Amino acid sequence: MEPINQVSSVITPLDRKNVDTDQIISKEFLKRIERTGFGRFLFYHWRFDKQGNEISDFVLNKPEYKGSQIIVAQDNFGCGSSREHAPWAILDYGFRVVIAPSFADIFHNNCFKNGILPIKLTEAECDEILTKGMEKPYSVDVDLEKQTVSGEDGKVYNFNIDQYYKEMLLNGWDEIALTFKYEDKIAEYEANRIAY
Repeated sequence: MEPINQVSSVITPLDRKNVDTDQIISKEFLKRIERTGFGRFLFYHWRFDKQGNEISDFVLNKPEYKGSQIIVAQDNFGCGSSREHAPWAILDYGFRVVIAPSFADIFHNNCFKNGILPIKLTEAECDEILTKGMEKPYSVDVDLEKQTVSGEDGKVYNFNIDQYYKEMLLNGWDEIALTFKYEDKIAEYEANRIAY
């Protein structure tokens, strides 16, 4: 995984509650066997009409949000099925950070495992950021080390994160990489254990 510490970007204000994993990546796009290539299907049925044309008033299709690396949404982001394809699609599209008041547990954990920083802010804080971002493009600086989201207007929002996940993201480790940190100890154990 790519390490993550500071992300500076205009936000993508997705002012919706209960964004479920089938909306993030619809079931008909789950046939791929790789982890890559899902970004073009992110929020597909919100982004495109039945003829495959972009729906111009959907936030991801607005030119001022192109290249954004930060989504801000409402409560219960990532609810629904446990498909890991949802964070794959978010990351493949280019987002590194998702900010919301709450996340579905499995989606929240899958973000950390795939190099996405899910930040929980209060509902009032998310509303404030969303309002600013819907009025005009609004940029923020996310600093994982300091655990802050700093708006271009000087407003600073603090967030909490489990130290284990913070270390994993800062170093770009997934659980396999974390295991390899102890490769010498594992080899020593295997060399000394008694075979039965």
